[in-house]
Amino acid sequence: MKRPMLVLLTLGALFGTVLLANSDVLPSLLKVEQQATNPWTHLNLNNQPKNFQFAIVTDRTGGHRELVFEKAVRKLNIMQPEFVISVGDLIEGYTEKPERMNEEWQQFQGFVKELKMPFFYVPGNHDISNQVMKKEWEQRLGRHYYHFVYHDTLFLAVNSEATPGSKIEKLGDEQLEYFRKAIQENPQVRWTFVFLHKPLWIYGADKLGSETGWPELEKALEGRKWTAFCGHEHRYVAIKRNGNDYIQLATTGGGSRMRGKQFGEFDQFAWVTMTDAGPVIANVLLDGVVELDIKDDLDFDTKMNEAQKIQKEQQEAAKKKQEEEKKKKEAEKKAE
Repeated sequence: MKRPMLVLLTLGALFGTVLLANSDVLPSLLKVEQQATNPWTHLNLNNQPKNFQFAIVTDRTGGHRELVFEKAVRKLNIMQPEFVISVGDLIEGYTEKPERMNEEWQQFQGFVKELKMPFFYVPGNHDISNQVMKKEWEQRLGRHYYHFVYHDTLFLAVNSEATPGSKIEKLGDEQLEYFRKAIQENPQVRWTFVFLHKPLWIYGADKLGSETGWPELEKALEGRKWTAFCGHEHRYVAIKRNGNDYIQLATTGGGSRMRGKQFGEFDQFAWVTMTDAGPVIANVLLDGVVELDIKDDLDFDTKMNEAQKIQKEQQEAAKKKQEEEKKKKEAEKKAE
């Protein structure tokens, strides 16, 4: 009895193999028996080798809210993009004190160390607030602008803070020349992505980036398909200009009134799937990604809410103290 059953199973496996081999539609990794009528729409799986997914995080600082960015790291590890890239404002900055810079950078680098995939840095005004902070960036991270190519796609990491402390943001001749060359050396890529912190395309008297160098970068990108991402404003805005998408992301923990989608105020990361037809972009809200163990998810939210409550109390106490000191000084001045 055992031997006929073994023969039957072997023949069945052989029939399945022949069936798979003769199918023009069935992908080689999918093993399923096709009949005249099947309980599925088709078997053209959405798994083209050139398609890939990456995530973009935006402002963490500018009045950071405790544990939000750490929450984003947890969610990104669940979603498993191939890599994560930022658009700046990673630390609070605006200091020249080495001990404070060291503390803030160590804290942030501890966060991204928990990611299961690469993290690409892009500077914001909080990260390079002055020449001292610019030097600190260079010592820790080297270049503050660069590019790379992945799956026939060009990525430009642009430094909108090339002139820290200046009244007018300028990319500068050196940086512009670097990106011109990178663009010229990659003429056949299927898409180009540009990442920078400030939306330079709305700066200047003409609100088109005059004096910043952004129009020059746009000119270098002429004739190709490209998309720009930025942060800084802590409010989501997406516009189209000359056929290209300019996307200003909301926050990943930065200061926000959090009034919701109608105001563009929410904590997020952008999720980009690159296809031959171009990028497919989704805005993933942090609360929209729930961990497998919901209790762990709820426990972290409780921890985050408690931390933010303490943070708010400390900020209010510090503000009250400053007001009291101000009143005291004014009273002393009057007494004199």
